[in-house]
Order: sequence, then C-alpha cells, then structure tokens
Amino acid sequence: MEKPTHHIIVCASFRVAGEPKGACHKKGSVALLPYLEEQVLDRGLDALVSACGCMKQCEDGPMLVVYPENHWYGHVEGEDAVDAILDALEKGEVCPDYALA
Repeated sequence: MEKPTHHIIVCASFRVAGEPKGACHKKGSVALLPYLEEQVLDRGLDALVSACGCMKQCEDGPMLVVYPENHWYGHVEGEDAVDAILDALEKGEVCPDYALA
C-alpha cells in the first residue's frame, strides 16, 4: 500500500481504558466519520481518514487534524465544517473558520 498524501485524524475521545470521556464524541465527532470518508472518496482526495483517542483539546472539540500539513481544526461540528475544511485542503490552503492558532 502506498502512503496517502494526507492523513485526516478525527478525535473520538477514547481514553487509555477505552471509554470515550472527552467532549469531541459528545459533540458528534464520530458521527462525522462516514460523511468525511464519503467526501474524501467523492472528491478523489488521496487521504486516509482515522479516528483517534483524546487529543486533549476538549475546549475546542470536535477536533480534526490534517497531516502532514499539521493543520489543527476545532469546533468541527456538522457537514458544513467538513466541507469547508476539505475545500481548503483541495486548494492547498488552511480553512480559517476552523483553524486553531
């Protein structure tokens, strides 16, 4: 398998014990995964979508990170947020509406 150009990581709030306890999953981050994956495929993006454990940024959740660009996005709630972030990724830009400083 070739490495994808981008890796999109979504916080699913899992902790070491395996139970989600953070804010991201409570705000719907896991529910966004199917839409995010579908959009990546529909747009033909060379990207892998993964869920991960708690990113320790609960105040900014739901969180999403795009590598290798190291773009951290917060308050990613809903399909409009995903669309805006993927639009920016396609242009090689940062999405200012959700980017964390």
